[in-house]
This record gives sequence, C-alpha cells and structure tokens, in this order.
Amino acid sequence: MKKRRTIALVMDYVRGEYQSAVRIGVERAAEAHDVNLVIAVGETLSAHGPSEAAQNSIYRLVSAEAVDGIVIASATLCNFVGAEGVQRFCQGYAPMPMCSIGIPLEGIPSILVDNGLGIEMAAGHLFDDHACRRVAYIGGPVNNGEARIRADAFRKALAARKIPYDERLVASGQFTIDTGRSAMAEILDRGVEIDAVVAANDNMALGAIELLKARGRHVPKDVLVCGFDDVGVARYAKPSLTTVRQPIKRLGEIALETVLRMLDGEAVPERSMQQIELTRRESCGCAYQAVVMRPVTSPPPRLGAMSLGGRRDELEGLLEHAVGLPAASLDGWASGLLSALEEELEGHEGRFLHVLEQVLDTAGREGVFLDLFQGVVTLLRARLRRPAEDPAGAAVNEALERLWHACRIVIGSASVRVEGRQRLDVEVASIDLSWSGRWFSTCLSLPLFKRMLASEMPRLHFTRAAVSLYDDAQRATLKTLFLMEDGHEVTPPSESFPSHFLAPPGFLSSSERGSVVVMPLTFGDTDYFGVMALNSGANEMVYDALRLQIGSAVKTVALHREMVRQVELRERLEQESERQETVLAARLQTTLVPEQLEVEGLELSAIMTPATEVGGDYYDVIATPEGGWLGIGDVAGHGLAAGLVMLMIQSMVSALTSRDPGASPSELLAALNKALYKNVRGRLKRDEHATLLLLRYERSGRVTFAGAHDDIIVCSARTRRCVCIPSSGVWIGVLPVIDEVTRDADFVLEDGDVLVLYSDGVTEARNAHREQFGLERLCTAIEAVQTAPVDAIRDRILREVEGWCPSPDDDITVVVARYRAPA
Repeated sequence: MKKRRTIALVMDYVRGEYQSAVRIGVERAAEAHDVNLVIAVGETLSAHGPSEAAQNSIYRLVSAEAVDGIVIASATLCNFVGAEGVQRFCQGYAPMPMCSIGIPLEGIPSILVDNGLGIEMAAGHLFDDHACRRVAYIGGPVNNGEARIRADAFRKALAARKIPYDERLVASGQFTIDTGRSAMAEILDRGVEIDAVVAANDNMALGAIELLKARGRHVPKDVLVCGFDDVGVARYAKPSLTTVRQPIKRLGEIALETVLRMLDGEAVPERSMQQIELTRRESCGCAYQAVVMRPVTSPPPRLGAMSLGGRRDELEGLLEHAVGLPAASLDGWASGLLSALEEELEGHEGRFLHVLEQVLDTAGREGVFLDLFQGVVTLLRARLRRPAEDPAGAAVNEALERLWHACRIVIGSASVRVEGRQRLDVEVASIDLSWSGRWFSTCLSLPLFKRMLASEMPRLHFTRAAVSLYDDAQRATLKTLFLMEDGHEVTPPSESFPSHFLAPPGFLSSSERGSVVVMPLTFGDTDYFGVMALNSGANEMVYDALRLQIGSAVKTVALHREMVRQVELRERLEQESERQETVLAARLQTTLVPEQLEVEGLELSAIMTPATEVGGDYYDVIATPEGGWLGIGDVAGHGLAAGLVMLMIQSMVSALTSRDPGASPSELLAALNKALYKNVRGRLKRDEHATLLLLRYERSGRVTFAGAHDDIIVCSARTRRCVCIPSSGVWIGVLPVIDEVTRDADFVLEDGDVLVLYSDGVTEARNAHREQFGLERLCTAIEAVQTAPVDAIRDRILREVEGWCPSPDDDITVVVARYRAPA
C-alpha cells in the first residue's frame, strides 16, 4: 500500500483573517488530494532576540523525517526580517519541495497576487472616480516585501496623475488595527488636510476608520477609506470596507498543489500570479458592487419568458465574479443556479429558491460572506428585466420581482443564521477556554496536569492530541506525556522519540487522512518544554489560547517542582543550622546557670531543663550583704538568638545588682530595658523580647519585685495553702522606654514559707489531649510536699510535669526557696 504523503504548512498563528483563509485553502486542497497536513505554528520571524529561539522552535523541528514537502506562508513570517530573512529561513528546509505564499523567493515557486496593481486600483478609484487629491497612505512594515511593493505602487499612482508625493500624508503600521489607529493619528497630528485614505491591509484601514470617527471625521462623508485583502471583518464593519480582494484561500490551494506536483517530478512555474479585484463598499460611498475586469459593451438581452437565451455563459462568469469564489470550490454553483432559474422560468415554481438555499448552505460552510449573494440577485435583476415596451414584459417583470424579493429574504435569513452560528461558536469557545484556563492554572504536578488534559481536551472539541515534553537537555528527544485518540485518553508509548518526529510514531501518519496543528510548548521568551499536536477543526481561537494556557501550566508544574526542591534543600540546611544553634544555645543556657545557690535566710533549689528546640529561659540567684536578688524570665523564640538575648539579660542584671545591691527593682528593669532595646533592635536588627521578673529579697522576709512574668507562688507554712501573686509589669525589649509603666510591689515571707518561681514551660505543658498542666496542678503539687526539703519540692514538680507531658516543647525552669526567719 502506498504511503500517504504529508505536507507541512508553516505560519505564524492559527487565528487571524489572513492566516485563517490561507489555512482553510491549504486544508481544502489537502483533503481533495488525500494528503496529510501538518500545520506548524510559531510566531513572526525575528531578526534578533530570544523569542526567535523559544516561540519559533517548532519551525526548526519540521524536517524530512516527518513531512514530504512544505508550504511557507511567507507573508505571515516576514514583517521583521523581510524577504531576505525568509529566504535564509527556507534554506534550512532544503532540499525538500517548497512553495511560498505571498512573497517571491529566489529558487522557490511562489504563489502571488499583483500587490502593485491592487494598490493602483484602490488609489485610482479614489483619484478618478471620486476626484480625491489629498489621499493619505498607511503602509505596512518596512521589511515586508508585500508592503514595499504596495507603497511603491501608491507612488506610481500619484505620478501617473501628476499629483505630488507628500511625505506628511504617509505613515507606517504593522498590519494590525492598533497600528492603523496610530498611523492615522500620526498623519492627522501633522495638521494636513485629507479627503481619503488607502491602507496596505484591511486591519490598518479599519483602525484608521476608528480613529477618524474618534476625531469627528465621518466615513465616507468626510474621508473615503480603502483597504487591501478583503478579510471577513471588512464586510461586517460599519461602514463596510471598500478593499482590494485577493483570493487568499485559492492561494493556499494552489501552493499545496504546487508542492504535490514537485513531488511528482513535474515542472512548476517559479511565479504564479493570481487575479485581484476592487470590491466597492460603503467606506468609499459606493456600497456593494464588484468592479469587473472586462467591461460589458452589449445592451441587456431581450429575454423570453422561458429561456436565458445565448447569454448564459456570460451570466455565469458575472455571477462567479460577483461572489469572488471559483466555481470549483462550490461545485459549479453559478451554473447550477442558472439552470434552476431556467427551470423556474419554464414553470417549475420554487426550483430557484431551493437551489439557492443549497448554494447558501455550501457557501456558508466554506466561509463565504453570504451577503455577497445579494449582488447576485442585483445582477440577475438588472440583466433579466424586460423592456417596458415589451407587451409581455410587465407580467414577466412582476413575476421576477416577486422571485427576487423572496431571494433577498432567503439570503438575509441565511446570513443571519451563519453569523449567529459563528458568534455562538466564538462564545462557546470563549467559555470553554475560560474554564480550561482556570483548571490548568491549578495544576501543580504532572499527574494532575494529565488529568486536566484528559478532562479539557474533549470539551474543547479535540479528538486527537499529543502533548510531548523534551526528554534531554539538548531537546533532541521528546517523550509523550499525554495521548488522546478518538476522543479518549490512551497510554502513551514509554520510549522517547526524536524531536523532529513532532509527535509519537504513527500520530501524524494514521490510517485516516487528517490535518494536525503542531505548536511549541513554551513560556515567555526562553523556556522550552516540548511540542503539542492537536487535530484541526476546532474553533481557530482555541489553538493560540490553548498553547499559552498549557505552556503556563507546564511552567507552573516546573516552578512548583523547583520550589519543593528548594524548600526541601532549605529545610535541610535550616535543620542543620538549627541543630548547631541548639547545641550552642543549650551550652549558653546551662553555662549561665548559677553554680551555687546561697542566700542568707533562704534554702534554695533550682533547675533548668532545655527543650529539644532550646528557648530562652533565664534564672539567677545573687547574694548581697542585706539579702539577695532572684530573677527569672523567658526570651520569646528559640535558638541562638534567644540565647544571646538571655546572655545580655544575665550579664546586665549581674552588673546592675552588683553596682547597687539595694536598688529599686523597677529602676533596675527600666535601665536594663533601655540597653536591651538598643542592642537587639539597633545592633542585631531583630525583634526578640522577654518576660523578666526581678525580686529583691531582704533578710527580714520582705520581697520587693517588679516586671512581667508568670505568677509568684507562695505556699504558707501556717495555712499550707498556695497564694498566687501576679506580676503586672511589661515585657522588656518591646518599647524603648518603660519607666512610666514599671512599678515596684512587695510582700512579706513568714518563717517556713515556700517561694516558687517557674517558667511557662511548666504551666503550659500539654498532654495527649492538648490540655495544659496549669497553675492549679502546680499549686497542688507544691502543697502536697510543702514541708519537704526544697530539692524534694523541685523534684516533685518536675515529675508531675514530665508525667503530664513526656516530651515538652519548651524549656522548664523551677526555682524553690524556703524562708528561715532570723533567730
């Protein structure tokens, strides 16, 4: 069995009036000749910049390994590189057969239209038929070959009429509506008067009309406008656009047929020039009528009631010309319509309307603007109208007028249906794309991404799809992540395949003929991910949008994967850093614990147990001639920073109490806070703070205290009950000055009373049910052993807490003191 040939179409976008017409023409010819079509979509070629590498990477993958010949939509690629750049670009495809559309290339057959003649026709119509003399010209990109030819033709049209060339009336755009607006604004801002505008393509002409309207200029009353191409939107615009029609779809058909002839060894012409025509519409004031290239010199025929006479061939040509589509594309529609008219004239009532409806249905599927058939009715009405002096003419004319009226209703209804269906298709596609974009944006892993592809591809009306990612750093091989056939996900091959295959083996050469759109999966200008291949036939707006969505989804997956890797690495580094900090902080914390607990009149016992993540617990016992100082606190946070703050607190308390043993605790705290705030906030650039309670004990039993920490517990020897004394100060290190909010308070110990200081690691220890140990349980434990030695009281508290919480997550500090009054 002979292998079916595969031809590639290389173009910049799927969507776009010109691109869409080229693609439809090539697809139509591929189907007619039973060949597979691969539509490789990238972007316009760039003379420099990273986007050349990423977005256009698909072009370099098209090779003889996947296709037999190539159609180059050169006019869509050359805006920035010119014909010379496209020529160099095509050298990479040699020696495969190639054909260029729109741009003549050396040594490559090229399908062209006479761009110069088209502009001369448009300008000539404005100069000669409308007597315009101040005609502005909006040209295309300076590097675009077609744009240069059209600009030269405009100069030629001026010279032929001896009209001076005025540079103030000329500006350039990029073949887009936006740049058409900008170019029109540039011309008007120069303060020159204009009576008409010729634009090098329809989009720029439409942009110019928008700008003219915004500046208060009416089209065509004040300014006439003419474009070039006759894209679909030109007909729907208000006003509808007078333009030079080029047979874009036919160019695509001929280009593919040319490549097939080359594959068969046939000689093909180096240049094939296709006919163009001026289509008059509202923007020049002429409304709808096609300018026929050959004039009609003979008067309308005198037709009988039953026959079209000998003018049938001429009428057939005129009808085809009025619609602007070759008869072959609609299976001889003009001939069939005239035959139906003859049958209608012979008495078969309804025959003409029936055939007209069939023609309209077919034309609608082919993308023909159905309102053009109103011109068919107008032409037939003018040609078939009988002279008034003919005795039978009145009856014939009346009958035909009824028929023409019915035809206009049928055409209008068909046009509305087609437009409504197209609008509905766009709305549905937009809704589907909004949902797919929402789901793809949530993909954080490749398995989830695959599930989204399996869900969204059928909803976007794709039945075949292959999403393949590069499998090596050199991007020489691809591995298929997702594969769909006949609307169902199938298991992709496990083996990688060469990138030049574009899709997994067999995907582009299945048993059934088909057209496939292949696009690069990229993000931004430099991120390459792989290649996506989708069946043709979905709404054209979906392809370019879906490429961006899937490229963004793959980027999101890659970013998430890298983020997870970085987080894991950072966590390992942080864990090691924290481990080292913990060791050092624990060493600081335990080293600073006072070696001896000796204060006259107090039996003392204390312990500090660091948690796994060492915190900043602090306690100290300092003897003085008149008694001593007790201190306890807790630095917020864990690790080395908390240990450093604790070290500062210990050293400053030691220095301040040594300098003035009888100082006021509140004054001492205020001074300590001022220094700590400056060191921590100003020098360390951190925000650690601490609770701190300082108690000045006197031999008489009086205890003066200040600061903020957990309650002070005093278990009375007389009542054997605990009393909790709150501390009401503020944290240190939070405010630069705390003098106004720090006050002294005091209480008096009686002989045998037990004083207990503790950290929140005791009361906030939690059991398996997340219940705190609490102050009440602590008091109960103290009361149970109130008369025991202070070491026993300390140990009892520790046992109770450890039994409640075997693995405490905070430091535990306990200081126990029993007061012995002087004899």
